[in-house]
Amino acid sequence: LPAASGLAEIGAHWIHGPSPGNPVFRLATRYGLLGPEAAQEENQRVEAGGHPPLPSVTYSSSGRVLSPQAVSEAHNLFDTLLASARTFQGAKESLAHSVGQYLRAEIAQRVSASGADEDAQRLQLAILAACLKLECCISGTHSMDLVALEPFGEYVSLPGLDCTFPGGYSSLPDHMLSALPDGTVLLNKAVRTIRWRGSFHEEGDEARDFPVRVECEDGDAFLADHIIVTVPLGFPKECHQDFFQPPLPERKAEAIRRLGFGTNNKIFLEFEQPFWEPQQQLLEVVWEDESPLEEPSADLEANWFKKLIGFVVLQPPEQHGHVLCGFIAGKESEYMETLSDAEVLGTMTRVLRTLTGNQRLPAPRSVLRSRWHSAPYTRGSYSYVAIGSSGDDIDVLAQPLPEDPEDPRPLQLLFAGEATHRTFYSTTHGALLSGWREAERLNQLFEAPSPA
Repeated sequence: LPAASGLAEIGAHWIHGPSPGNPVFRLATRYGLLGPEAAQEENQRVEAGGHPPLPSVTYSSSGRVLSPQAVSEAHNLFDTLLASARTFQGAKESLAHSVGQYLRAEIAQRVSASGADEDAQRLQLAILAACLKLECCISGTHSMDLVALEPFGEYVSLPGLDCTFPGGYSSLPDHMLSALPDGTVLLNKAVRTIRWRGSFHEEGDEARDFPVRVECEDGDAFLADHIIVTVPLGFPKECHQDFFQPPLPERKAEAIRRLGFGTNNKIFLEFEQPFWEPQQQLLEVVWEDESPLEEPSADLEANWFKKLIGFVVLQPPEQHGHVLCGFIAGKESEYMETLSDAEVLGTMTRVLRTLTGNQRLPAPRSVLRSRWHSAPYTRGSYSYVAIGSSGDDIDVLAQPLPEDPEDPRPLQLLFAGEATHRTFYSTTHGALLSGWREAERLNQLFEAPSPA
């Protein structure tokens, strides 16, 4: 942000489940990159289920702060239903195909059976609608109706109270890269085509034969025996047919097509002075006219901002200034990317004035947002298991090529990245583990005795 003293994480924000089972946490601890709270053993044992703590304050569209009791009751109900949505693994038959469909049916039943008066039921439904939007951000999807129910429980949440890197997430790769010789990593080196199953030679060296040639947009090319492809799933979804020559086998192409990949964006707002209390960490937003039992408006232009789940307060203000970080997922998030900074800032100002009931609330002095859908090499944020796909597709995506284990030139293309980890997809630790998995695959190949 132009005037803030701290940093804004455009990408990954937290270590999800910072505990000894998380390799990102272990590395960050070894490098001394975390604050004192993260090191406390009681924080490492907290079972947060991949969710932020309850909101510090919940603003409603009528300009009032909602009662913490009503909010926690609705959140507790939602958490109970979400936990039960994770129990269908291996079930041959379930009444619902998607997590959204299942949750809506359960919500309809529970809320009507609660015996609460009509206004209380309407408010509970509005808060539950906000819970569903938060779940869209966590799952990286436009709607939980797109997320498959049966495999939903395969995802594993690690224990630990989510924490951030005081010096920014990039402090971790910076430490990892410091062990490598200068020039090992080339940035701004866009790849146009990966040719595999070939027979390529360095100029003037006909004896050495390489099966893979990586061709860059700037005309440079690299020859290799093995390459590890770690692009976000959104990229091959859009262009795997041309990017890989020859094209990927049908099984892998089908897995790429079936798996889900969506957008979750951040909107940072910097203020001269905070309108929130110093101890508040999460400001939740509830639109009182919404219900998970009704279809949301398809008019993105008029209503995109209603998909915003609320704002995290960046801590500590001494480092960051007075900054809110809003989260928004799905098609509304992608629409937001098409607007100008001035339009986003104007809309956010109107929204905050509506929510706080203060029409004089000063506008933020600056705005910054991510645009993960527009970015050509990501085309979104992270993966989910969509209706029609399963964890098997994740495993197929992770399988190296060529498929034939007897191929005399094995492991030409290896695949890593969060979308290739069956139980930790969508996370940084899943991405890291997948990279180690593929490195180990190559280690084993290099160590294997050659055939006599």
